[in-house]
Amino acid sequence: MAEQLHHDNTVFIKNKFPIIIICDQVNSPANIGSIFRTADSFGVSQIYFCGTDISVESKRMQRTARATHEIIPYQQKENIISVIDTLISQGYIVFGLEITKNSVPISEYNFDPDSKIALIIGEEKNGISEEVLTKITQTVHINMYGINSSMNVATATGIALYEITKQLAARGD
Repeated sequence: MAEQLHHDNTVFIKNKFPIIIICDQVNSPANIGSIFRTADSFGVSQIYFCGTDISVESKRMQRTARATHEIIPYQQKENIISVIDTLISQGYIVFGLEITKNSVPISEYNFDPDSKIALIIGEEKNGISEEVLTKITQTVHINMYGINSSMNVATATGIALYEITKQLAARGD
């Protein structure tokens, strides 16, 4: 019978990737907490929560994050465009996780292991804003096979980070 492993008897290889997540109006405490946990799991360098009415102080967010909000560096900024412009000036390639006319499946995009990546994710209802889409280098999407055309933002972020870090780790050897 297999023994279930846990924090005390498992050692994972730690790694940090040059990936920054930029959240465009993501304000649900449950999603914010999940994004923190997912970012920690995939070695994300930093998170920006952009927009208004965004709080990382709620008990719901903290329960969901399970203390990862104390580990992952993050900033709250109202102006997402200035965050994007700053990251572009620092050499980041800006990706949007969004279905658009020009988006490609994330599994088919070849991420450069030498690149610094900024991944923009949008809020649940409207996704990434039109203004932000004009700043994006490339939009990528997750192929979906059901009747719905979108999924929960935290779930989609996890799938995207899995694909990106899988590629970066494989090509970085």
